[in-house]
Amino acid sequence: MDRRTFLSGATIATAAAATACSQETPGDVAAPAVNRRRTRRLRMVTTWPANFPGLGTAADTTARLIGEMSGGELEVQVYGAGEIVGAFEVFDAVSNGVADMYHAAEYYWQGRSPAYNFYCAVPMGLTATEIMAWVEFGGGQELWDELSAQFNIKPFQAGNTGHQMGGWFKREINALSDFRGLRVRMPGLGGDVIRALGGAAVALSGGEIYQALQSGAIDATEWVGPWNDLAFGFYREAPYYYGPGFHEPGSALAIGVNLGVWESLPAQHQAIVRAACRAANNQSIAEFTHHNGIALQTLIEDHGVQLRNFSDEIWREVGRVSEEVVANAANADAMSRRVYNSYVQSRRRSREWANVSETPYLQMRELVLGG
Repeated sequence: MDRRTFLSGATIATAAAATACSQETPGDVAAPAVNRRRTRRLRMVTTWPANFPGLGTAADTTARLIGEMSGGELEVQVYGAGEIVGAFEVFDAVSNGVADMYHAAEYYWQGRSPAYNFYCAVPMGLTATEIMAWVEFGGGQELWDELSAQFNIKPFQAGNTGHQMGGWFKREINALSDFRGLRVRMPGLGGDVIRALGGAAVALSGGEIYQALQSGAIDATEWVGPWNDLAFGFYREAPYYYGPGFHEPGSALAIGVNLGVWESLPAQHQAIVRAACRAANNQSIAEFTHHNGIALQTLIEDHGVQLRNFSDEIWREVGRVSEEVVANAANADAMSRRVYNSYVQSRRRSREWANVSETPYLQMRELVLGG
C-alpha cells in the first residue's frame, strides 16, 4: 500500500470513529484526542560548515520553514559539511539516495555540466533579482529541472548572497599589467577570466584562504562580501578591498532534492517545499544586504580598510574576456547551450529595464545624497 492510499484510508477510518464517538449517551465521558499525525524525516547535507553565517543559515532557514509550514509533518535535519559526507560529495549523496536533499552553490557541479554555472553565478552575469526573474519566469526553472533530472535531482533556488566583492589584494591594481603573475584565489569561470588576464587562479576552500594569504602563497582572494569577509579577517593580510566583483554579481544558492523522494511527496508537501525555498531565498537576500552594510562600516571605520574599484580599462577587458569564457563554457554540450541562450535572453531584457530604472536611480541617489 502506498503512502497516499494509506493516508486516505486512515482519514476515512478516523472519520468513522469520530462519528461513532459522537453518538455517546449523556453519561459517557469522551476519550482524550489522540494525535495520529505521522512525521516524515528528511536529511539535508550541505557544502557549508554547520551554522555558517549567511550560507549555512540559509540551509537552516529552509529546513525550519519546511517543518513549520507542514505543521511538523515534514522534519528536515541539517548536516554540515563533513558530518555525513564531504562538502563536495553532497551532490552524489543526494543523487544516489544516501541523503534526501542538499544545500549548495550549483557551480560546484560544473564538472557534471557547465550549465550548472548559470544557476549560481557567471562573470558579468545576472544580479540577485535578475536570476530570480529568469528562474521563476524566464524559463530557467524548466531547463534546470531537465538538467538535474539527468542526475536524479529536483532543484530550487533557496538563498542568494547578493552582489559579491571583487576581493582582497595585497597591492593596488591600477592597470591590466598588474594581473600578470598575480596569484588570486578565485574558483569557477571567474578563475578562467583571471587566467586570461595573465594571472594565476587558485582554488582553495574557505578554511585554507587566510593561511595562504598570510604565507604569501596567494596575493589576493575573493570570498563573499563584507559580512563573511570580516569574520575571516582578510583585512589583516590584504588592505585593499576591491568592489564590485565581476565574477559573482548575485550568487544563487540551491536546494536539490532526490527525485524519488520528491515524487513520493504528496502535492501538499511539494507545495510546502517550494514555498519554503522561495521564502528562504528572500530572507537570505535581506540578511546579506543588512549585515553587509554593517560589516562594511566596521571594516572602514575600525580597521582602516581601503576601498578600491578597478579602472575603466580593466573593466572593459574583463567584460570582453568574460563573454568569451562564458560562451566557451556554453559550447561544451547541447544542454549548456540551451541554458546559455535562455540566460542571455533574460539578461538582455533585464539590462534594458535596469537602464531606465534602477541604474539611473542609483546614480541620481548618489548624486543627491552622496555628499
